[in-house]
Amino acid sequence: MIFDYPEPQGKRRHGPANYAAYESYRPWLRDEFDFRCAYCLKRETWGQVTSEFELDHFEPQSLNPFLRLDYLNLVYACRRCNAVKRDQAVADPFRLLRAAFVATLPDGSLLPQDGDTARLIRQLDLNSPKLKSWRVMWLRIVALAKDSDAGLYIRLVGFPEDLPNLSKMKPPLNTRKEGLEHCWFARRRRGNLPAAY
Repeated sequence: MIFDYPEPQGKRRHGPANYAAYESYRPWLRDEFDFRCAYCLKRETWGQVTSEFELDHFEPQSLNPFLRLDYLNLVYACRRCNAVKRDQAVADPFRLLRAAFVATLPDGSLLPQDGDTARLIRQLDLNSPKLKSWRVMWLRIVALAKDSDAGLYIRLVGFPEDLPNLSKMKPPLNTRKEGLEHCWFARRRRGNLPAAY
């Protein structure tokens, strides 16, 4: 469950626009990518939040500076994946790293279902021996917690406590205001936030 990529979606949930600095998109991207790395699915709750997650331009600023402030060109990424990617242009992970295109096997490896997803996995070295071993380790940790420590289990597979209240954010433009009702904070407020995901 913890390394299952999300189901395919036609479009992003949120549409903030026209911020002067791309760092302003951080709360939106945290929510959009479920508080985990868009590439490897590392969760915020598995370590320190500070400085472990970055905002990545999947089409690098160096190659296309016009997309520097484009929300649709940004993803939430852990420091490791962003460092491996560097200035490579990669296909949109929001579109490719989905359950229909990639599966995580019990040995920790990712099995792509098409050539574009396979190329993205190679570019980001997502099937490196270290990452496969890391996935197996986390699968075991979560399984042990589920069997012997319910509180720890929920902490590992649940949402962080500091869910951003996106309805209080005031971007210069929001092209998908309906997304505010689907953010995780709004779901928690309505009482339908799942305990685990």
